[in-house]
Amino acid sequence: MDLLDSMQVYVLAVEKGSLSAAAAASGISATMAGNHLRKLEQRLGMQLLHRTTRRQHLTALGEDYYARCKEILSLVAESDKQAQNLQLAPAGKLRISAPVTFGTEALIPALSVYLARYPEVSVDVSLSDRVVDLAEEGLEAAIRIGELLDSALIAKPLAPYRLMICASPDYLARRGTPSQPEELSQHECLSFSPAALASWRLQGADGASRIPVSGRVQVNHGPALRVAALHGLGIVLQPAILLEADVQAGRLVRLFPDHQLPVRPMSVVYLPDRYRSPKLRSFVDFLVERFASP
Repeated sequence: MDLLDSMQVYVLAVEKGSLSAAAAASGISATMAGNHLRKLEQRLGMQLLHRTTRRQHLTALGEDYYARCKEILSLVAESDKQAQNLQLAPAGKLRISAPVTFGTEALIPALSVYLARYPEVSVDVSLSDRVVDLAEEGLEAAIRIGELLDSALIAKPLAPYRLMICASPDYLARRGTPSQPEELSQHECLSFSPAALASWRLQGADGASRIPVSGRVQVNHGPALRVAALHGLGIVLQPAILLEADVQAGRLVRLFPDHQLPVRPMSVVYLPDRYRSPKLRSFVDFLVERFASP
């Protein structure tokens, strides 16, 4: 006899109050149910149930063994479910969060490929630059830029977030093109806030330099800063994914291409228990494939 089958019959006998009820629930005869119980008792060398014609009750060992059998059967059922999930096609609604600029410029365009690959999945994207609480807000994954705080989240690295310094041809015609990073302090520089505008750090052949910069325009939105730069309001420091197309089209001019700018780590994070979901697993794998870390 299969040990797990015997455990299942024993658990049903305890929960339903009799071997005959356990037999009916299992679709076997009462004699077979009794054989399962005897097999367990012989294996253990001790009695699990005291039975009379009117009632049954657990022995001390039987009570402890019942709890262990429940735990084992639950683990087996969960393992079977996980194995079945691995074979299921991703389906259902996937709720994710991403930073505004990355989400707009990189993630949303990439979704056409992901959704074509998994036609049974729909995606609800929340764009926000704040750090969201996945469990509290019912999100399955989030893309984070910057160093991660210690948490219970699982993180997988994506390609680092690169920055670029640009200005419009019109602005450079009026104010001149800076040839050295130190000249930035004489220009109008655009940024999110005065704190973010305090200084820009560049790495050249002669080493790193931190240049104090200032400007009369601050906007708390990356795409809006791009528009400000396109209209000649100043020099902008923003993610490369936001500015590269304008540079290629000649609408913006990249400054200091021989200098390195700080890069920021980027990751996709999710709760450990959610990764069993085929739709989340497929999405995380897609992000790692599409935005692979070098």
